Amino acid sequence: MFQPVVPISGLAGWRFLQRTYDTQFDTFSKGATLQRDAEYFRENIGQVRTAEDLTSDRRLMTVALSAFGLQDDVDNRYFIRKVLEEGVTNEDALANRFSDPRYRELSEAFGFGPGEYLKTGEVDFAEAIITRHLTNSFEVAAGEQDASMRVALYAQRELAELAGGDMSNDAKWFTVMGDPPMRQLFETAFNLPAALGQIDIDQQLQVFKDAAKSVLGSDDLSLFTAPEARDDLITKFVVRDQIRSFSAGMSGTSIALTLLQG
Repeated sequence: MFQPVVPISGLAGWRFLQRTYDTQFDTFSKGATLQRDAEYFRENIGQVRTAEDLTSDRRLMTVALSAFGLQDDVDNRYFIRKVLEEGVTNEDALANRFSDPRYRELSEAFGFGPGEYLKTGEVDFAEAIITRHLTNSFEVAAGEQDASMRVALYAQRELAELAGGDMSNDAKWFTVMGDPPMRQLFETAFNLPAALGQIDIDQQLQVFKDAAKSVLGSDDLSLFTAPEARDDLITKFVVRDQIRSFSAGMSGTSIALTLLQG
């Protein structure tokens, strides 16, 4: 099976991946296993009527969870069934209790919950889920070559939608803080410590907004509707991530010597 090529780490590797993305993604998506799973989903999802139907079929659930970056929950069958069965219309539904927005997106996409309409039989449903599954699978595979590439690809795909979302600016920030890849992007780009997550959530919000004003000149996340703003943030993330990785394994003297030699 073809694996994404990231020949070098850091910004050079990210620029290479951007330039070659279409070709690499097309080759990756034609992999036999991915194609078989996609065809199985395409042929069988229309018969799924309940959350139990979906979660009792591991192949279908694997594709469904992968589409939302939740593939690590494939063995948590009962938990995922409850997320799907309770839907999103009730404020206390399980999916609404998590800070991670991906559970809500998963539940909303299928429509198994009370007062919701079932979407599995819609004409474009299977293809939409398969497309997301292939995209996420490529991002995971790229992350196996270089972890920062997975975050960068995810941000490139999701940041514009978040920025243009119909919610308050604070709600967008809470979404950032609850979405693990997005949180990593901002924490690294702003050079914030991972331990930030241990303090009160409202204090975290203020720290992120203050950092955004300092680094970006504004804490308004709608600025990322502009492609150049998204590219600038992802560039900051990739560069800082490389610096952190570089620094972790070297003393200050070694870093200085390497930079001088370079």
